[in-house]
Amino acid sequence: MKSASTIHLCTAQMQHYRLSDMTQRLLLFFCCCVFLCVYSVKGAVAGRVNGALWDLSRPLLEDCELQLLGFDSLEGRQVVWRTGACVLASVMENLFSARVCREGVSDTGLYCDYQLQNKSVPFPAPDASGILRMMGVAFPGEREREEWEREQEEARKRDHRRIGKAQELFFFHDVSPGSCFFMPKGAHIYNTLTDFIKSEYRRRGFSEVVTPTLYSRSLWERSGHWEHYSENMFTVTCEPHTFALKPMNCPAHCVMFEQRVRSWRELPIRWADFGALHRNEHSGALGGLTRVRRFCQDDAHIFCTPEQLQEEITACLGFVRSVYRVFGFSFHCLLSTRPVPCLGEPALWDAAEQVHLSLKQFEEPWELNPGDGAFYGPKIDIQIRDALGRQHQCATIQLDFQLPIRFNLQYSGADGQMYRPIMIHRAVLGSLERMIAILAENFGGKWPFWLSPAQVMVVPVGGGSETYGQEVVCRLREAGFMADIDDDRGNTLNKKIRSAQLAQYNYIFVVGEKECASGTVSVRTRAGKQLGQKSLQDVMSSLTELRQTRSNQEEF
Repeated sequence: MKSASTIHLCTAQMQHYRLSDMTQRLLLFFCCCVFLCVYSVKGAVAGRVNGALWDLSRPLLEDCELQLLGFDSLEGRQVVWRTGACVLASVMENLFSARVCREGVSDTGLYCDYQLQNKSVPFPAPDASGILRMMGVAFPGEREREEWEREQEEARKRDHRRIGKAQELFFFHDVSPGSCFFMPKGAHIYNTLTDFIKSEYRRRGFSEVVTPTLYSRSLWERSGHWEHYSENMFTVTCEPHTFALKPMNCPAHCVMFEQRVRSWRELPIRWADFGALHRNEHSGALGGLTRVRRFCQDDAHIFCTPEQLQEEITACLGFVRSVYRVFGFSFHCLLSTRPVPCLGEPALWDAAEQVHLSLKQFEEPWELNPGDGAFYGPKIDIQIRDALGRQHQCATIQLDFQLPIRFNLQYSGADGQMYRPIMIHRAVLGSLERMIAILAENFGGKWPFWLSPAQVMVVPVGGGSETYGQEVVCRLREAGFMADIDDDRGNTLNKKIRSAQLAQYNYIFVVGEKECASGTVSVRTRAGKQLGQKSLQDVMSSLTELRQTRSNQEEF
């Protein structure tokens, strides 16, 4: 079945026959049971009623819009996996006498965090915070399991950890668990992505700021993070004070805003921050670049008036769309509403959740995600789909009515009165580390030219061409391109070309006596296509255009 089938159930037709209210409810319940039984045979694993997740056995007693979700939808998979997580937790408790700390699901499967009471049970050694994590997957049938295994095989080929090692992009080490060491080629990708977003910032009226990494506990208590997030923060005690490494930038930006009286003429203020963030993730949750303890976000905060809110949200959505189009990602939006518990008055939440009006104007797919908002306000999460069909949540746009209240942020209005600004948290790439992992797997290590850490390999043919080959490399590097030369005389031309292709160099420039004499290069792509002999000047102009336009094409 498709990911979601929609059925409209209504009592209007029943009222035509003047049935009693109880009879109508019983008939409606019976019809719902029939619908659910029929669709469950076809693959439905859960329902969504008026936007809220609904168990298939739960009765429907009023008019509603019912969507039936299959295992091929993210929510459908997570329903199955949540059941599997509960079963796994029960097994750990009853068979191994473990104390289960928590169980749950992620985008890729289910997990159970536990502590062993019986030390003789042969399980891996726990971390220091004594906790082990067991992960797995569950399926409604054999067909889904076989399909998952095929997907996993393809995913293994594209695993960003394998690509990172093969291309010498990054590595991890026990001296700093959960923190990545980026090698020169990995740093090139990292910095290119950062420069890309910074160029977009300049076009869109953002200003970059730099803020500290370590803050006193009093700041986090003031912001409300200490109450809701302290277990995920790294703390440092310098008697009698307690400090914490920042897991997010928003409180620091509030401190900056309050440094002087702001005028309505200054708003909106858009501040971007690439500062390092630290979050105390469980060791069992760490996995390559997708879940780390130290990372950076293309993080920004917007302070605006209520009248500017709609336009700012629309601009943020447009920002997301323009960036994701560069990578070729399709995406859809989730509007996540108030969780339990949350901060703030219900009236403020009601006002904040009117952000759905911007989504309606955006004309991109979106759906409601009840109860999954941040504790300080509703949010729009943007999920991208990669080349393997997997979904990743990267960009986010979060409304915050609470921090401006907690920090007593104000601006002077045109009438001279003081007003409260609205704060918008937003990121487009999200974590740069996680985005690099997603891009590595999406492209299978075949980076587009503008982002590639291995753009050109120059291959001299014959001893007399080595000097010219070095000149070509120098000119390319001076122009800012990632170029290398293979001047190993012990390898044949075909072997050198093959090695460059396996190393995913976008282009191979072969230079011999003829190229030396004419100031040209013979161009090949990593896919093996020969583009012919071209002047070096013309080639560099074409490469510059590919880089500036951030094109994903291979030929020029």
